[in-house]
Parts: sequence; structure tokens; C-alpha cells
Amino acid sequence: MATEPWPESRDELELYQRSLAAERPPLWRPQEGVRLAGGCFICFQTGRTGPGAPGDAGWAAAALIHDGTLAAVSIAHGLAPAGYASGLLALREGPLLEEAVRGLPALPQVLLVNATGRDHPRRAGLALHLGARLEIPSVGVTDRPLHAVGPWPADEPGATSSLRIGGELVGYWVRTKRGVRPLAIHAAWRTDPETGVSIVMSVTAKSRTPTPLREARRTAREARAGRILSAAAAVRPPS
Repeated sequence: MATEPWPESRDELELYQRSLAAERPPLWRPQEGVRLAGGCFICFQTGRTGPGAPGDAGWAAAALIHDGTLAAVSIAHGLAPAGYASGLLALREGPLLEEAVRGLPALPQVLLVNATGRDHPRRAGLALHLGARLEIPSVGVTDRPLHAVGPWPADEPGATSSLRIGGELVGYWVRTKRGVRPLAIHAAWRTDPETGVSIVMSVTAKSRTPTPLREARRTAREARAGRILSAAAAVRPPS
């Protein structure tokens, strides 16, 4: 379990990102499917202008899905340590997201994060950083890539197309539902692009968004609206 503080400056974070990107831990692949999948999401106070400033109130939520069913959620509330800056999301969101995930009654086998992984100027986006810190395989899931490029896939559920930075494959566009925009799936901590796609498709039901992320997003937004007040709300403990 990581005990050191999150990086607090741009220089500190960039140095750590380069070090993290150079690590090559063994790739994780589920042998018998995933029974416990997690997702985490953060949202900030509304009514502000601009991309985000230090001190913004934030609500982070984590959701635990057990055999396809919501088992538990956890909420962390606090002030953003930093403003928004591309490629430096960990400075703003990392501490609250970690607190939310650690608040779950059990850590998931794999964590879906609303952030990039290898698709990053230093190849270590927040999805990879958070997975490494929690020591959980992770997958990034976003609406669009950060630096990678690639054409959209066919309009068929499960269709994919490559996302590359130069010649390096860092993720895939994935069509989870016909007629909707595809998702960008990012290799992150101990996962490659193919495993990321497999995990996302296995935990996506009828919605465009994978269930763990959808539940975390819903919980964070409800907490921001004041409809959820407790820091942790167990739905059904996993067995």
C-alpha cells in the first residue's frame, strides 16, 4: 500500500511519470473472468468558468461490481489541490480518487478509470498512475484520446480500431453500442490494449459506458447534488 504523498508540483509529477512509464511489471490477464470490477469517477462544483482551478470542491466516487451487480460504492469529498492542466491530471484528481477506491469494502480485480494510460506525453496518465499506486491492474476509459490518433471503428458493437502515437499502439477505439460514439480504451497499469478492450466489453451491458464507471459517475454526481451524504454506502458486500 502506497503511503507517500501524491506529487504536488508539475516537475515532481513529470519526473515520476517518466519513471513509472519505464517500469515493465508483468501483464495481467484474468484467467477465469472478472468477478470484482471497479470504476472511479470525479466531478467538481458547477458554476465556475474555465477548465478548473485549485480549491474547486470535488466529489470522487468508486463503485464495485460483483458478478455484474452493484455491490458497493464509496465517496470522497474535498478540495482540488491543483487546477486542470493537460497531462497533469494526477495533481488535481489523484488523491480524491485514491481515497474513494480505498473506501470500498474490497479492492477490485481491475479498475476502470476515467483517464488515459499509455496515451500520454510521458506514457503514464492518471489511469496508469492510480493503478500502480493501488497495486491494481487498471484500464483507462475516456470519450476521446489525449495524443493518440486513429479512425473510428465500424458501427457494430465490439468493433475496434487502433489508437497510436507514432507507431506505438497505446489503445483502441471501441464501439460498445451501435449508433453512438465509440470509447477510447487505454492500456494502463499491467494491462495492454487487448486486455483493456476485453475487460470493457465484459462489464458493459446495454449502456454505452461500462457499468463500473457508469455507477461511479452516477454516485459522484448524486453526492455533488447532495442526494448522498454518507462517505461510504455499501449496497451488497461481495462474497
